[in-house]
Amino acid sequence: MPFDKALLHPRYWLTWLGIGLFALLAFVPWPVRYQLGRFGGYIIYKRNPKRRHIVQTNVALSFPHQTPEQRERMVLSPLHDSAHALLSYSLLFFRSRAWLYQHIDIQGREHIEVLLAQHKNIMLLLGHSVWLEFAPVALGAFYPIYGSYQPFKNPIINWLVARSRLQDAEFIVAREEGMLKLVRGFQHGRLLVFLPDEDHGLKASVFAPFFNVPKATLTTPARLAKLGEAAALPMMAFFNNQTGRFEVIISPALQPYPVKQDEQNAITLNQGLEKLIKIQPSQYMWLLKLFRTQPDPNVHLYKT
Repeated sequence: MPFDKALLHPRYWLTWLGIGLFALLAFVPWPVRYQLGRFGGYIIYKRNPKRRHIVQTNVALSFPHQTPEQRERMVLSPLHDSAHALLSYSLLFFRSRAWLYQHIDIQGREHIEVLLAQHKNIMLLLGHSVWLEFAPVALGAFYPIYGSYQPFKNPIINWLVARSRLQDAEFIVAREEGMLKLVRGFQHGRLLVFLPDEDHGLKASVFAPFFNVPKATLTTPARLAKLGEAAALPMMAFFNNQTGRFEVIISPALQPYPVKQDEQNAITLNQGLEKLIKIQPSQYMWLLKLFRTQPDPNVHLYKT
């Protein structure tokens, strides 16, 4: 992505200083980042009641049978993992792709290869684990990929993230440009990476169970699959706290998907993502307001 010299304006110097310090984290041993992440997660837990409340709400809804002690550990763990992931994103920006490829494992590539042999278009439905940005890096080592993105408000952060993503993707499409460009991007051998699990409200969504809780679930993935005649494979990225390696897991294509009923498509999608989340539950992005939109508009689950 071309660099705009306007980003060197003095009003951005403090941001550049922070990025310089952030870059140092890419060259420390991973256990150091891990311990810093645990400390950062604890600080968020103690000092940021808003974020803590979001995680507490999501965990209470999604794991109702946990004991209070189990639930509180489940609240703290995602904050640890979120802080650790944020620090580890320095690797994406300041380490070479060759170095990253040596530290990422992919499981399930055979599901892609079978579909490619059948000349199928392919869409990877990337769930919001805190490590999601490592999935396109892993895929980009083997396949041409593309996807959509939401621009950041800070122009320096936006440039830094876009520059990183374009090392792995052939192109990226801003979310406000709509899905037509994503459909047109389908071609044999090129993979679409799409994030399907945020709550974007009632527009282009239907309610479907997610951990047995009604969730506004996008109909867009099924529409993309239909228009692009594409198979849809759930995918998620994790970090192995024992080995220090990143792990990207690709599930088999959703079946049957898509069908005519939007609600059934949403159920199939959520079930596919749930299976992956349960591999490492604490590494899912429970900081999102996953259940913000409810069938009863008077219900506000995250209200304090």
